[in-house]
Amino acid sequence: MDKKHYMTTIGLEIHLQLSTKTKAFCGCVNEFGKEPNTAVCPVCLGLPGSLPVLNKEYFYRAIKVALSLNCTVSGRMRFDRKNYFYPDLPKNYQISQYDMPLSNKGYLDIVTAQGLKRIGITRVHMEEDAGKLIHDENGVFSLIDLNRTGTPLLEIVSEPDISSPEEAHLYLKNLKSLLEYLDVSDCNMEEGSLRCDANISIRQKQQKELGTKVELKNMNSFKGVKRALEYEQKRQLETISAGEEIVQETRLWNEDKKRTEPMRTKEEAHDYRYFPDPDLADFTISQDIVEKIRESLPEMPQVKCSRFKNEYNLSEYDASVLIMDKCMSDFFEHCVKLYAQPKSIANWLIGELQSYLNEHNSEFKFLSITPLHLTGMIGLIDKGVISNKMAKGILVEILSTGKTAENIVKEKGLSQLTDQSAIQELAYEVLKENPKVKDDYISGKRNALGFLVGQLMKKTQGKANPVVANQMLKYIIEKDKT
Repeated sequence: MDKKHYMTTIGLEIHLQLSTKTKAFCGCVNEFGKEPNTAVCPVCLGLPGSLPVLNKEYFYRAIKVALSLNCTVSGRMRFDRKNYFYPDLPKNYQISQYDMPLSNKGYLDIVTAQGLKRIGITRVHMEEDAGKLIHDENGVFSLIDLNRTGTPLLEIVSEPDISSPEEAHLYLKNLKSLLEYLDVSDCNMEEGSLRCDANISIRQKQQKELGTKVELKNMNSFKGVKRALEYEQKRQLETISAGEEIVQETRLWNEDKKRTEPMRTKEEAHDYRYFPDPDLADFTISQDIVEKIRESLPEMPQVKCSRFKNEYNLSEYDASVLIMDKCMSDFFEHCVKLYAQPKSIANWLIGELQSYLNEHNSEFKFLSITPLHLTGMIGLIDKGVISNKMAKGILVEILSTGKTAENIVKEKGLSQLTDQSAIQELAYEVLKENPKVKDDYISGKRNALGFLVGQLMKKTQGKANPVVANQMLKYIIEKDKT
């Protein structure tokens, strides 16, 4: 089947845990990693006679997220009971929002290979989390931890405006970046602070109505979301190509087998039977409060990107990579205050440090490096004490030991050789040992000089300044010619 004749439609549903001190509707501590069933009370356990009370900080943080996603905050909102039975839901319903949500009609812009694309946000609404089932490795039994029950959630629902797994990945990265700037959640997918479900369908390009939708669950990383969507896109295309129909169903992503697997079909899907929660009155949302929260919003990523380009003379690419990670962008600005070489600092951050993070599957906030460490190392490069090649090894040493570049250079005797008389003497040795290569260079084979520089560097165990070595060899060759 020719993919060019078909188009993919994707919508994402994000469940975001907010990092408030207490839960959504009770005073229990909202903290990951506590002993099972130690952060619970009658309200989050749904015991008879207990009544929920809305957490004010949860409410304010929800408005902050809605505004940052350009949503319209409702003048009036209501909480509803989302009814279903599952072992990790002690009340047999979730407090959520249905027809009167906190906000709706927003958007998030992403930059694709084709340019700027606007992804619509259907709604941002409030919802409490359920508990967690912990399954025995042998499949004999399951345990229930209700600490997570009642944790404040936001559900961020996109419009079906995403056209590829790559765009979905970009959307998620941009959304996470924005949420980190707001400081409302740690956005840790491994701990369940940020969870993503996806809806995907395929249809012919001339077809107006959307294809049959398949829901994907159980994706615990952004790369996992992208891989699951890529697999499902291919599976649906092959199904249509074989003359079969797509079944509307929910499928789980199996990370080990790198494939989606059926969970339930449309006929087995839940009917939640929403109705207004009688224990929580409708809320009128004051526009004064909304405007005060709007005024308190921090500098957003795209605004910072423009500022970085203008203030530090960075390229669009450099600025866009730096601002994607709030910790990295803050680190960059601290570095520039210590050492006014923004381009050099940016190069090391988005080059070697980003490569290190990718290799170790880590995040910038977990790196044990300070602005003093990095600027100190760049200063040694600029002074000619160490080369860029030496610095790459020193950077790894800094990250693993926390030592300064200056200390590492002293301990390991890594100072670059810049003594011109010493380099000159070694250059004569190299030319004497490689007369044919010297003649090749004289005859016009300019690449021969690279070999000679390499031989000189080998004699100094990489400590010679390569620029000085290059200049010295050319000087001696030109001198001998005359």
